[in-house]
Amino acid sequence: MLKVAVLISGTGSNLRALLEAASDPSYPARIVAVGADRAAAGLAHADEFGIPSFTVPFADFASRDEWGEALERELAAAAPDLVVLSGLMRLLPRGVVARFAPQIINTHPAYLPEFPGAHGVRDALAAGVDQTGASVIVVDDGVDTGPILAQERIPVLPGDTEDTLHERIKPVERRLLIDVVRRIATGELRLDAPAIP
Repeated sequence: MLKVAVLISGTGSNLRALLEAASDPSYPARIVAVGADRAAAGLAHADEFGIPSFTVPFADFASRDEWGEALERELAAAAPDLVVLSGLMRLLPRGVVARFAPQIINTHPAYLPEFPGAHGVRDALAAGVDQTGASVIVVDDGVDTGPILAQERIPVLPGDTEDTLHERIKPVERRLLIDVVRRIATGELRLDAPAIP
């Protein structure tokens, strides 16, 4: 059984979808810890499902590296086989990536390498493209530059706003994430040999 730790910053909609999937006895992964870099609303999902949670507030530390060291300690205590970034709106320090890579994955609301960074949906709209997408990637030291594990195209519709487009991307992100975690757990997908070059 694959042990998964999930890191969030906000409402945790992807986290909830993963918790619901993992509550099915046939799903080959279990969430063992949920962490956040602030007092995130999504921690309530962990409480509801009886999953241990922790908060490592970024603002409490003098530097990103010090914050990363504290985060690394919390993650190590949970001893996960996989770390999932689920709306964590902060780059992981190199030390955290080095400790857990390549067993760290992230979802992104764009068809990478198009529109990396914190504003993928907004950037797609600003570029005037007729399609964007959702991706699941391995986390490395860059900004959304790691190997791509799964992705899917999503049309940009006339009149789309950042909110309406993001709301259509989110269900695809969730579905891709649940499937990727399942395939990692069954050994069908190896993080040292991603399926998409």
